[in-house]
Order: sequence, then C-alpha cells, then structure tokens
Amino acid sequence: MAGSELLSDKAIRAAIKDAETSGKARKVSDGAGLVLDARPTGVGWWRLRYWLTGKERMLSLGTYPDTSLSQARARRDEARRQVAAGTDPSELRKADKAAQAQVAKAEALEEAGLPPEGSFEAVARDWLSTVHAGKVSEGHHTRTRLRLEQDVFPWIGRRPLAEVDAPELLAVLRRVEARGAIETAHRVKDACGQVFRYGIATGACARNPAADLRDALRPVQARHHAALTEPAEVAKLMRAAADYAGQAVTRAALLLSPLLLLRPGELRHIEWAWIDLDAGMLTVPGALMKRTKADKAEGPPHLVPLARQAVALLAELQAITGEGRFVFPALTSRLRCMSENTVRSALRRLGYGNDEMTAHGFRAMARTMLAERLDVAPEVVEAQLAHAVPDALGRAYNRTQYVEQRKAMMQTWADYLDRLRQGAEVVPINGRAA
Repeated sequence: MAGSELLSDKAIRAAIKDAETSGKARKVSDGAGLVLDARPTGVGWWRLRYWLTGKERMLSLGTYPDTSLSQARARRDEARRQVAAGTDPSELRKADKAAQAQVAKAEALEEAGLPPEGSFEAVARDWLSTVHAGKVSEGHHTRTRLRLEQDVFPWIGRRPLAEVDAPELLAVLRRVEARGAIETAHRVKDACGQVFRYGIATGACARNPAADLRDALRPVQARHHAALTEPAEVAKLMRAAADYAGQAVTRAALLLSPLLLLRPGELRHIEWAWIDLDAGMLTVPGALMKRTKADKAEGPPHLVPLARQAVALLAELQAITGEGRFVFPALTSRLRCMSENTVRSALRRLGYGNDEMTAHGFRAMARTMLAERLDVAPEVVEAQLAHAVPDALGRAYNRTQYVEQRKAMMQTWADYLDRLRQGAEVVPINGRAA
C-alpha cells in the first residue's frame, strides 16, 4: 500500500491502469482509513477501514469513477462522525437498506391492490387460507371471509395488526350492531379473535384485543325455528299437507319432511342412489351433514330408517323423478335439486307464516312430541336428528348408534302423525291423552 499522502484523480487512474496491465489488484490510500482497491477489471472500489469497540471493520463507499474522489471523502468523513458517536455505519447502512426494501415492498403491494405486510387484512387472509379453510366447510369459510371483507377490512384492514386495540375494534363492531345485525356482530368479533390469536402465534401482534370485548356487545336473543307442538295444531298441518294442491314433487317434500327429520338443506339434496326402499333405509353421506370439515370427510354416513309411510311416498315419487339423480329435482332442471325455499313456500301457501311453522320446524316438532307424547328416550331422538350428544368418548355424533331403536321410533312417529291427521284420539305410552 502506498504512503499516507492524499490521492488525486491522476494517481487513481494510474493505479487502475497498473492493475489492468499487471493483472494484479493494487491498493492506494487517501488517508484517514480511505482506500481505493484498484482491480484488474478496470474498476476501483472505495473502502473505509475503521475501528469500533476495539474491532477493525470495513465499509464499501462505492466505485470509481461513478463515485468521485470528493464524494468518497465526504462519505468517509460522515462515516467517521458516526463512529465517533458510537454508531456502526455498516449496521446503519443495513438498516437503511432494510427500510428502503420495506418501503419498496409496501409500494409494490399497494400497486397490486394487496394489503400491507403485517396489517390486519394481510394476517386475516393468511389465517383464512392457512387455518380456517382447512377446518370448516367451504360455505362456512366463504361466510367468514365475506364478513371480514364487508365489515372489518374497510375500517381496519390496512392498520398494523399489532396497533389495533379494543376500542378501535369495538368501533368496527358497533357499525354492525347499528344495522341491527347483533348475531353477525358477535360472529365478526369471534372471527377477529381468531385472527389475533393467529397473529400472536406468527409474531404479528402480542395480544388479542377481541378478548377484552366479551361483555361489550349487545347480547344475542335466542331464536328458535317456529314449530307446532300441540297435537291439535299438528293434526291440522298434516291434513293441510296431505291436501296440498301444488306440484307433486313439492307435495312429496312437504309430506316427507316430518317423516325423515332431516335439515331442509339435507332433505333437498337427497339422491335416489342413497335410498334402499326394500331395506327401508336412507343413507346420507357424511359430507352432506352439518359437521366439521374433518368429520364430513371421515365420519360415517347418517342413517335414516324409513317408516312404511315414507317408503310408500318415495315409491310414488320414484315414478316421477326416479330416472334422475335427485329425489327432489328443481322444477326447471333435473340436473339440480329443488330450491332451499320450496318447502317453506309450500307452508306459506298453506297459510303458515314464518312465526308459526318453518321447514326446519319439523325437526323441533318431532323432538318435542317424541319426548313429551311418545316417551322416546332423548338419546335416540338426538341420534336421529344427528345432534351432538355425550357418550363414552365425550361429545360425539352418534349417527350409527341406536339403529334398531330409531327404526321403531320412526315407525311409531309416522303412525302417530297418521292418527293425528285422521283425527283419532291418541293415548301415548305415558298415559296422557294427546
């Protein structure tokens, strides 16, 4: 290395030419730690040697001639001031580069219409795709995503997740409450709580402010599907259903609703391939039932024993729709099942409003009357309704248990409905007149 005398542009060019000619790198110093590293490639690298906490370090200051001698000296002087103040210029440069990269990334995300990294929306979408989609049904996942997109993202989606506090989240939920959607507000809060818990796990935030809002929202008023449970009223309904003058498929769906005890969505999707009329059994695939995603895929099917009355109705319907896939096809196309509103509309046509009887109400009607009027064991009823009930393994769905008892129950129930429809006085097992 040359002595400590100051460099000049002439000396720099000579050093670089010498390196090119000799094929060997050459270092020349400008003093105060500034060195030009002349390379055989014709490029000179400016480097600054400095000491911090007793350790020798090196900092690149650019290349010659893009970085002139005067610019290199100015950068050297600034770096030496930083060292004198106890700051490592190398670490400071790394921090600056990281900040610039972060800004560039944020700008790229903004240009692409994507949320900033670490924002509520970014973490929420990551949770939706990584965790939520794998745990719930597609419909459940879609509803959760739409709630977040419509009720949360517009207000705090771009906010850093770690900066959202309880009052800010509550203000978002109050907007949902203000339109009267109390239950939705609670569901949105629950979804936000899961986003924050995921954020804690991934390091995007340190706490879950949704947990502080446990008693901050208006309570959800319990709602029950309207259902008839008095024998006299049920008798009128059964007679009205038998006299239904609409479409034959709709009439069959109306009459089978109290005999199969399926949820409306399960009923309308029934396929002929699932029915064994000779054996008197309907086998509903687990994927159609109201279960967790894993239970839909791995759980057993739900068995529906068919009473003689149900078999007779299905046999009549088979002559109408038996060549197609669905037992209850849509009126406009047999490639689709009937509308979710078909049975409800039929009830409206018979004069029953939403506050009197619903398609789902047939299940509630059976649950109440089987226990109160026919003394059927609750666990047998719950198993047929595919409800979660306690068993030896904890809370599980007893879909395939009590099959023999359920066969007897379904026939007893169908016979009971027939006697009500015919106006006969019914004396149940417990001795009380219906």
